Amino acid sequence: MNANMLSYSMKVVIDTSVWISALIKKESGARELLRLVFQDKIAPQMSEALFREYESVMKRKKIQTLTILSKDEQYELLNALLSKCHWNDIYYTWRPNLKDEDDNFLVELAVASGSKAIITYNVKDFTNAELVFDHTITTPENFMKELLWVLLHFECLIQSMKD
Repeated sequence: MNANMLSYSMKVVIDTSVWISALIKKESGARELLRLVFQDKIAPQMSEALFREYESVMKRKKIQTLTILSKDEQYELLNALLSKCHWNDIYYTWRPNLKDEDDNFLVELAVASGSKAIITYNVKDFTNAELVFDHTITTPENFMKELLWVLLHFECLIQSMKD
């Protein structure tokens, strides 16, 4: 087993805040996270509700003025991301759970897909949930630090087994 095999199957939910940040900020943890997706290091999970939110928010006039990408380039990037996503049907809702009802679908996607993390810039929106599940809520930057730590320790473990 190598480090790529370890990280390849890690299922994650990427919140809209991260998607939009990748569109509008040239140097960001969100862009680095998308690079991991395109390198098959992580497996993003998608649902109809999340897809609709990605599309809806990226069409907002404010977002359009902040991004340097043309609409065609934005859709090309979105389609590339979607090609890497695993689509999930949500059969159970877990409500009420969060204070912000609009975020519950992300928890439901994480549960349905068996994701290890919800990656968001709105971590505070997920605090004080009524229900607790087996996934972490983290920012792109913290996720990448934790992933790097795991990969480095895994590499050390493999090396010590060889010695």
